[in-house]
Amino acid sequence: MSSTMPIQPVGPGEPAPQFSLPAVAGPETISLDSYRGRSPVLLALMLGLWCPFCRREIVKLGTFEGKLKALGVETLGVVATAPENARRYFKLRPTHVRLACDPDLTTHRAYRVPKPEPTPAMLEAMDTIRINPTGELAEPLPISKAGKVLQERDGYVNTPADQGDVERQWPQLKGLFLIDRDGIVRWADIECATEGLAGVGKIPSEEVILNAARACAN
Repeated sequence: MSSTMPIQPVGPGEPAPQFSLPAVAGPETISLDSYRGRSPVLLALMLGLWCPFCRREIVKLGTFEGKLKALGVETLGVVATAPENARRYFKLRPTHVRLACDPDLTTHRAYRVPKPEPTPAMLEAMDTIRINPTGELAEPLPISKAGKVLQERDGYVNTPADQGDVERQWPQLKGLFLIDRDGIVRWADIECATEGLAGVGKIPSEEVILNAARACAN
């Protein structure tokens, strides 16, 4: 899968790039420095709310956020949409996961999360490669259809802000990074890194993330 960013994503052993982003829950700013010396953090870099897989990732992270906290590891999700758009959504669908906003994907770029080139070959693959990343579908569907089916199932209608996010962001990939108290990345998972486009919408299991968190917290 070709990418406009041929360099590798930030990986284990590298310093985690600093950031300062507006919080979803209030007027404060969230920075990586606020975790330094205090706790490791699981950083989830997602897309805008238009992405049904990202919305599900937030829900999934929320199911074991408490287990991570019990290990001394905080969780921070970065949603790539404007704060006011995120606040409208999460007012109706609250989550335990702490969230920040980055509509321009500056954090994705800092962490070198790839953005594939939408070549004709990639677009063709999206119509042939079948996925069912959350197990919700009756059967695996082509990537181009799977997201639409989940969107319809959710009854989610893109706002003008969402549509603007789509146009700026697609087909940006997502990433998870475990960062220790000293600001060093100890574990990372990049969407599609091992399975190519067949990995669209997948994130590691709770067990995998918790095991990585245990190692990071020790």
